[in-house]
Amino acid sequence: MKLTLSLLASGTLSVSAFTGSSPLAFAPASISRSSSTALNASKNKQKIASRTKWAESRGFGESTAIAESEATAGLMTNDDGLEYVKLVHPETGATSEVYLFGGVVTSYVDGDGQEFIAVRPDAKMDGSKPISGGLSHCWPQFGPGEIQQHGFARNVNWTVKSMTDTSVELEMAPSDYTKEMWDKEFLCTFSVDLEADQLSTKMFVENKGEESFDFQAALHSYFTVSALDNLEISGSFEGKEFLNKLAGDGGEMQTEERSAITITEEYDRVYTGVNDPVLNDKGTGKTLSVLNTAGWEDTVLWNPYGDEGMGYNNFVCVESVKFDPVTLEGGASWTGDMALKPGSIE
Repeated sequence: MKLTLSLLASGTLSVSAFTGSSPLAFAPASISRSSSTALNASKNKQKIASRTKWAESRGFGESTAIAESEATAGLMTNDDGLEYVKLVHPETGATSEVYLFGGVVTSYVDGDGQEFIAVRPDAKMDGSKPISGGLSHCWPQFGPGEIQQHGFARNVNWTVKSMTDTSVELEMAPSDYTKEMWDKEFLCTFSVDLEADQLSTKMFVENKGEESFDFQAALHSYFTVSALDNLEISGSFEGKEFLNKLAGDGGEMQTEERSAITITEEYDRVYTGVNDPVLNDKGTGKTLSVLNTAGWEDTVLWNPYGDEGMGYNNFVCVESVKFDPVTLEGGASWTGDMALKPGSIE
C-alpha cells in the first residue's frame, strides 16, 4: 500500500476521483437525541435564502431550508433513508450535518448563515455509492493501490458512539467486508465538535492487534465557492515542490511559484509539506482557514474544471492528507486534527 510521489508520477493514477458502489445495506442507528434552538429572528431571511441553495443541491426542497431557520439537533433521516446527525450551536445558531454512511460531514453553516462545505449536484445520497462531497474519508488508502480506490471508510456505515447537541463521535471497526480486503485489527474514531467560531474534527486511529500495519489517510474535503473567479487559496505554497498529476505523461514534479493559488484549469496537485491553506472568496467576503494542527501534513488541490455535471464552478477540494504511509505498531495510535475557522476578507 505504500505510495510515493515518484511512484504516482510514473503512472496515470488519479488520487481524487470518487467512484465505486457501496456493498452494504444501510442499517438504522438506535441513538436519537434532539433539542430545539431558537435563532435570531433578524437573520432568518438571510439564513433561509442561503440554505435553500445547498438544501436543493442535496435533494431537499425549499421547506427543508425554511426548517433550518428553526434548527433542531439530533439524529435525522434524509428523503433517501440515510441517517445523519444534526448539530446546532445554541448561541450562534451555527449548524453541521454528519452522515453515518461514510462518517462524512456534509454541511457546516456558520452563525451568519454561510455554508462552507459542498456536496456535488451529482452526488448520490442514498448509500448506493460514496457521497461525492463533504469531508469524505480516504482510509486506509489514499488514491489507487492494493485495495479499492481511497479505501473503504467512505462507503461503510459508522456507528454513533456518543452525541450531544453540538458534538458527535463516530466509530468504525473491522467487519467481514473490510477484512476481505484489509485484514487488520483497527479501530477508527471520528469526532466532530461544533464550536461557537469553528468546526473541529479529530480522526483517531488505533492498532488493536499485535502486528504493525501501514495506512494512508485523508479528508477529501469539498468546500463551497461563489465562483472560481472569486477564489484565491493562500498558504505556504510558494517555493514548494508538488506533484502535478495532469502534467506530462502521467504527472510530473513541479515547483510552485505563487503565494496564492487560483483555479483556471483542471487541478489534481499534491503539495507535500503544505498544511495551512486558507480559502479567500471575494464573492461572499468570507475566508475559511483549514487548521491542520496534528497528523495532516500535506494538501491536495482538486477541481474538475469545465465539468458542469459535477458543478465545478461552485466548489474546490482542499484536502487534508497524510500522504506518506504511517506505520502503526501494535497498541499504538495516530491522530489527525483539523478545524474549519471562518473569517472575513479585510
